[in-house]
Amino acid sequence: MSGAAVAAVGFAVMLALIAIRMPVGLSMLVTGAAGYVYLSGWAPLLAYMKTNPYYQFANYTLSVIPLFILMGALAERSGLSTALFKAAEAFIGRMRGGLAMAVIWACTAFGAICGSSVATTATFGRAALPELQRYRYDPGFATGTVAVGGTLGILIPPSVILVVYAITTEQNIAKLFKAALIPGLLAAVLYCVAIAIVVRRRPELAPPASLEVGGRLAALARVWPALVIAVIVVGGIYGGVFTPTEGAAFGAISMLLVGIGQRTLTLRGIFDSLRQTAETSAMIFIILLGSEVFDAFLALSRLPELAADMVAKSGLSPYAVVVALMVFYILLGAVMDELAMLLLTLPVFFPIVQALDFGLAPDEVAIWFGILVLIVVGIGLTAPPIGLNVFVVSSIARTVPIAATYRGVLPFIAMDIVRLGLVVAFPGLALWLVRQLN
Repeated sequence: MSGAAVAAVGFAVMLALIAIRMPVGLSMLVTGAAGYVYLSGWAPLLAYMKTNPYYQFANYTLSVIPLFILMGALAERSGLSTALFKAAEAFIGRMRGGLAMAVIWACTAFGAICGSSVATTATFGRAALPELQRYRYDPGFATGTVAVGGTLGILIPPSVILVVYAITTEQNIAKLFKAALIPGLLAAVLYCVAIAIVVRRRPELAPPASLEVGGRLAALARVWPALVIAVIVVGGIYGGVFTPTEGAAFGAISMLLVGIGQRTLTLRGIFDSLRQTAETSAMIFIILLGSEVFDAFLALSRLPELAADMVAKSGLSPYAVVVALMVFYILLGAVMDELAMLLLTLPVFFPIVQALDFGLAPDEVAIWFGILVLIVVGIGLTAPPIGLNVFVVSSIARTVPIAATYRGVLPFIAMDIVRLGLVVAFPGLALWLVRQLN
């Protein structure tokens, strides 16, 4: 068989292994190793495995992943999510749909600390759903809002997905964080627009809430230290004061001190945060290892090179190619884990995009494409038939049918499509801040 045919078989085998519940990282590792042996032999594989994994995990940049995960875990166990929701509720909760908007803005603030969509969804599923239910919000609309709000955990920097993208494509993490800010805030604004439109058309979904407004200062007093930490971390990275790793370390230590100082973080909470960080980091690193071996197999097969050459000769415009890739990502994201999807497709898609002429510098194309991928990953987290965030919130709200949650996320997905179209048509939405702060 040709190298491309072997790669196609490898993709099929790997997807079959994932379908039978083999861990994603192990599926990529086994398939990649088998393909490497088929194309090159055992001795080259063993020589590769002797050195490359060590140099991959000895990379100093990777330390940013567990540090940001720890920062988010400490914030969650300090009760910050509930405090953020109460603060947002105090300011906008009285308008129709205001509690749902409060969820969106609280998730936005928490996303600047957490960096994980699943953690954000689970956290606000516990913090906000009881309040939405108490004010008689439609169950599907409430769970859909929480599921979509959770995607802001990866859209608002710092984002673990963006760190993985930066490491995989050898891009600057700080520039990607800058590029993600405007599209991330645009997501929050468009989600609130979706809420306003939905509750205007169907007022019964979100009854008006009679809330006290006198506690605004008290609500802000609980969250301002964490918000200051988030601003210092992200602002320090943007301004070049911190490297991303230094910013993450500062954030984790500061969040620990704030939790202890406010007496909201117990000793058990600290140990639980460390355990969660270790488990999540190990899962990500195993996927990274599997992806590295699978990428080496694809490189031997020459599939990325052949795919890029085929697209270059197809006669399609660069933007038509990008739109086609985004459609493919949305379809793939509906049935696959976002991290696995990213690492599986980048070795093939990234060279294709880099070879196209958009009138931008190569590093700007890489950054812009990274933000587009981030947006479609967010869509995949809520889109049927899988939608990982939908499953997370459904595991918390067991009395709400999952079909009702899927109906609840549809208006938000429509806004995601609008945002994706805007960023495709106007790359400056992602690149303006990078250019201003370069």
